Amino acid sequence: MTEEKKLTYADKPWKKSYKLGPFKLAETMAPFPEISVYKLLEDSTTNFPDSRAINFMDEEITYQELKLQVDKFATALSDLGIKKGDTVATILPNCPQFIICDFAILRLGAIHVPLSILHKAPDLLYELGESKAETVICSYRRIERIHQIKDQVSVKTMIYTTVPIFPDYSLPEIKETYGAIRFEDLINKYDPNPPEVEINPKEDLAELPFTGGTTGVPKGTMLTHYNVTTTIIQTFQWYTKPLEAGIKGKASVLVCVPTFHQYGHMIVFASVLMGMCVFLVDPRDIKGILEIIKKHRPFMVCAVPTHYMLFIEGDIPRMPIFYYSGAAALPSEVAEKFEKKAGVPMGEGYGMTESSITHINISALSKVTGFMAEVKRGVGMPVPDTDVKLVDPETGEEVPFGEAGEILVRGPQLMKGYWPTPGKGLTEDGWVSTGDIGKMDEDGYFHIVDRIKDMINVSGMKVYSRVFEDLLYKHPAVNEAAIIGVPDPERPGSERVKAFVQLNTGFKNKITTDEVIEYCREKFPPYAVPKSVEFRKTLPLTLAMKIFKRKLRDEEIAKMKERGEIK
Repeated sequence: MTEEKKLTYADKPWKKSYKLGPFKLAETMAPFPEISVYKLLEDSTTNFPDSRAINFMDEEITYQELKLQVDKFATALSDLGIKKGDTVATILPNCPQFIICDFAILRLGAIHVPLSILHKAPDLLYELGESKAETVICSYRRIERIHQIKDQVSVKTMIYTTVPIFPDYSLPEIKETYGAIRFEDLINKYDPNPPEVEINPKEDLAELPFTGGTTGVPKGTMLTHYNVTTTIIQTFQWYTKPLEAGIKGKASVLVCVPTFHQYGHMIVFASVLMGMCVFLVDPRDIKGILEIIKKHRPFMVCAVPTHYMLFIEGDIPRMPIFYYSGAAALPSEVAEKFEKKAGVPMGEGYGMTESSITHINISALSKVTGFMAEVKRGVGMPVPDTDVKLVDPETGEEVPFGEAGEILVRGPQLMKGYWPTPGKGLTEDGWVSTGDIGKMDEDGYFHIVDRIKDMINVSGMKVYSRVFEDLLYKHPAVNEAAIIGVPDPERPGSERVKAFVQLNTGFKNKITTDEVIEYCREKFPPYAVPKSVEFRKTLPLTLAMKIFKRKLRDEEIAKMKERGEIK
């Protein structure tokens, strides 16, 4: 009797789940076209010239109108001296100008460096200095901030837009533009005649986004045109293929995350690939987002877990076909509460700046089409043509199926390297370490257990904060929760567990921290029970609306030093 071959990650056991359901999703999307990112806009304009491309504050732009403005602005940038290989930085919130700048920069073969609108002077100095961008495009109320630092970096040209853009309403009016050029004047001045530029999609960079920096010094991530176009074909074109006839050139997507963040940026590119309309909103305007959903009925809503926690407290319209969550792991309790209230299934995806999207949960599609009775939880399975394995973080050896290990990924969507060195950040055989601990179930679905840097060491015992946060979310009083590790003064080299909790409405002053700790004693193993719990009105968030654990940890360590508990 022949012994059955033991499967490894190289066998891609998740492929069997591609075949579940009535549509039989493709095992591969290769060969991928070697095209520029601008070609996506060009093709959708040819195929859907009068279809909506952007909806912003109820003002709409068609694909034909968008391409016209892109080509005009590309002509202007060329006349200002921007050429292939130059880096051009933008500091713009969700607005049409971001998308126009994006495609215009790439049209010229230049490299788009999207920077956070919340950056203070030190962050701007670092990222502008690293990228060596000589041109910066921003909203007019940010001109002064750039002017103050421009002589310390390479910036020579500033372009600003005067169009009202949220959340700039809270910023003071300015009287001086410091020689900056008005965006709208350039659009009005130039004809749509940009120079033809030859682009090598596999070699030439399209984007240089910086990693978030919440766990260390931000690094510029070199993404080629091929990286960008491949990742959206692997994801959006792949899993929406069964619905293509009904959505291409017709449907809309609501982007609830910043477009300068990689998650939001990829959703924009994917929407353009499919000829869909992008609804641009202020990510923090929960009431406004829910009103747009009710009024416009988008095909898909793309948001982060914090959005869904806040949506649950509001009146969720039962309109979109899909709700998707990304950028941070989605607590299963939150997903279940949301689905129950919204009446529609939601999916989840996974990726990072260095790899774009590597996993997607297609069970929501299967639920909508009637094949699956329940939505599977987790970030889903690897997208086609992507290699994934789980390894022991200390030894680098593959861990057995079902056991926790660090997620390593490899595929055509992975970055070229960290700026400015090709290959930096990748192993010799092309793997990227994600820094996330995960597990794979019997269907090839992956589940995020924790960030390696969020894992807590309690006297040698590993406490995966995400696992125990999920248990906390099951308590009816808990709206948001974050578990961190802080130094244990009594055990050098060990940590103590501390939990931060934002209470649900109706539980304030009706539950104590001791009661929460007692709940944890009932649900957690002894070593994982928090030594202390702190109630907060709100938990700090990163710009991508993830709970900012490093900030919580730094604040707690500072307090411990003040009390003389640690040095």
